Amino acid sequence: RSSLVYRIFPNFVFGRKTEKENFTLPQIFVTKSLFEKWRNNTLTIQEKEHISTKCINSFKKLNPLIEFLNFENKIEINQLRIDISLVDNDVLNLEKFKQWRETLANAEFELEQDGKYYCGSEVEKMSKRWHNVVNPDDMVAQYGADCFRMYEMFLGPIEQHKPWDTKGIEGVSRFLRKFWRLYHINETFFVSDEQPSKEELKTLHKAIKKIIEDTERFSFNTAVSTFMIAVNELTDLKCNKRQILEPLVVLISPYAPHIAEELWKLLGHSSSVTKEKYPTFNENHLVESSVTYPISFNGKVRFMLELAAGLSKETIEKEVMSNVQLEKWLEGKTPKKVIVVPNKIVNIVI
Repeated sequence: RSSLVYRIFPNFVFGRKTEKENFTLPQIFVTKSLFEKWRNNTLTIQEKEHISTKCINSFKKLNPLIEFLNFENKIEINQLRIDISLVDNDVLNLEKFKQWRETLANAEFELEQDGKYYCGSEVEKMSKRWHNVVNPDDMVAQYGADCFRMYEMFLGPIEQHKPWDTKGIEGVSRFLRKFWRLYHINETFFVSDEQPSKEELKTLHKAIKKIIEDTERFSFNTAVSTFMIAVNELTDLKCNKRQILEPLVVLISPYAPHIAEELWKLLGHSSSVTKEKYPTFNENHLVESSVTYPISFNGKVRFMLELAAGLSKETIEKEVMSNVQLEKWLEGKTPKKVIVVPNKIVNIVI
């Protein structure tokens, strides 16, 4: 993902010039929104006059011996690719930009109302020519090897080209910090030996099943996504059970080996996590014990009813027709028909 700035090229008609008949062009940059207006020919008269005046003043300051015969009021704006290290979330660091090249030391900017310069972007081949090369060592130094490794897997299918966007790595970094916090209370390591709940076991084994399947077919991006979902669910459940968190460390170890190794040691193991058997999926933990049915009247859902899983159509109908909420929606009418779709919906026709 390349970053772009937008430089103005004013058109002048000159009188006397310096003896060497050369002059310095001012370096004036407009933000992305103003460039878009220029490209779409929607600049207002006030905006054109403001830019024209700024160009003339900058030109006179840099070239005091030049005499203007005429300013044609024509503006050209071109795109300039810059080093992506100068940009954070599309906001240009103005001081670093001025230091990037000697010719930019006196650069001037037209900023947005919030006082920031917003760059444009293009997705193109990573190349020194486009100043969009990402140094892996810099990423590892800033985010850690595990984060860099998982973000590369998270970008998309391994066999396809993918746009690298440095700001996207922040999401993986937040995930790993959230994963770490599952094993800590107030920054102190703590796991419980209590028995896990059905919901916690379901979350774990749902993740084991999906991650094993995705890993075997090299679909690493969807596996990373599954890790994120599992950690969010366990966080919501406030899970700190050893029977859940130990297998989770082994599960994530091929994806984030450094954090997994450290947590494995904190869990009290002397051997490496890589020596541990990979978790196996137990389908019994995914069997639902109940089903929540939407109860509809003439196709409109009126209330929800939770019933035991595996009931017959007749039993489901009996449970629905005996529910206390039924009278309110029947309004004294007798149902003409009751349609039961097991594990999905009940529709009452009146």
